[in-house]
This record gives sequence, structure tokens and C-alpha cells, in this order.
Amino acid sequence: MANNEPMQNKIDYSLYLVTDRELMTTEKIEECVEQAIKGGCTMVQLREKTSSREFYQTALQVQEVTKRQNVPLIINDRIDIALAVDADGVHIGQNDLPYEAVRRVVGQNKIVGISVSNITEAYIAADQGADYLGVGAMFFTETKTDAHLVDMEELRNIRNSVSIPIIVIGGINEKTIPLFKNIGIDGVAVISAIVSKKNIKSASRKLKTLIMEVKR
Repeated sequence: MANNEPMQNKIDYSLYLVTDRELMTTEKIEECVEQAIKGGCTMVQLREKTSSREFYQTALQVQEVTKRQNVPLIINDRIDIALAVDADGVHIGQNDLPYEAVRRVVGQNKIVGISVSNITEAYIAADQGADYLGVGAMFFTETKTDAHLVDMEELRNIRNSVSIPIIVIGGINEKTIPLFKNIGIDGVAVISAIVSKKNIKSASRKLKTLIMEVKR
């Protein structure tokens, strides 16, 4: 990514992997990430619930894979970890540090994504300068049982109100991806439909094919 065009303009959000150590079938998280990328994942978000030192070490290990495969690495919530490993960006929720503070700390060249669940949050995030929106949860998911569900009408309203990339998350799998046809999403964020599968590479490949059909 060496020319003058901002990195944010080159990102392929199609198949966005969100890690979950408790669900993955591989022994090491970097192995899970590598297999997912080889199957077609275009972006990786590292989400950890470990100590800061462990998170940092894991981020370095995962970053070796993402750099080798030329795929952006996003750190969930932890701006300090993102800066410590010089990750490509951070993803924040509605209860995390506000966007302005995050942008001030990470600078203009990092990707900053924001989770939203309604049109008001989406409009504010886009207006502030977020690079992409994570919209959801779209469907019930075991990874976030208390999440507010976003219906398709609200998703369409969000899509019609903002021009930045939209990634849907929450219960995204082989059965639900086709439901997003003709809505105009830019990608899907997937957790268990990839990391919990015995053949991670194959699972990623199937999902990548489905999302590319939806995006046509």
C-alpha cells in the first residue's frame, strides 16, 4: 500500500473474520486466521479477553500472518494494543471511547470502524468520519446473547443514509448471507461460521462465494 491513495480506500470488506478463541477448532489462533485468509477472508479483527500482555503477544503472532497475506488487521476495542503492534486499525462499540478521541490517538491513517444498531448511530458515526460501520446484530447469536437485533428495513434505511462501507454482523452464515441480496452491503463479519468449523479454509471459501454473489 505504498502509493499516495489512503489505505482506507483500498480495503476489501467482503469477508471480515472476527476471532473468538473459545469457539475455534485450531490449537493456535494464528493457524485459524491463516486458514481463513487462504479460504478467502479479506480482513481480520482480533478480539481477545486475555491480559494486555497476552493480547499484545497474540496480536504480534496474528500480524505475522496478516502481513504475509496482505490482509488488514483490526484490533477490537484496545487502542493501546493497536498502536503497540502498529495494526491497520481499530474497531469500537457504542460504549467504548468516542470516535473523536480514538481518531486523535490513532491518527488519520488508521482504519476506524464503529458498531451501530440503528440509523441514528449510523448517521452520527458516518458524519464523524468512521471508515466503515459494523451493523448488527442481524440475527441471534450465541457470541452476543444480549445484542439488539437490527431488522432488514432498518438496515436498508442505514444503507440509504450513509455512503461509507457497511458490514453486517451477528448470526451470519451460509443460510443468512443470501438474505442480503440487493441491499448494498459491502461485506459480512463472521465468527462461528468460520472459526468453529473443522475445515476453516473450506468454510471461508463457501462464504466468500456467497457474499460475492450477494454483492453483484
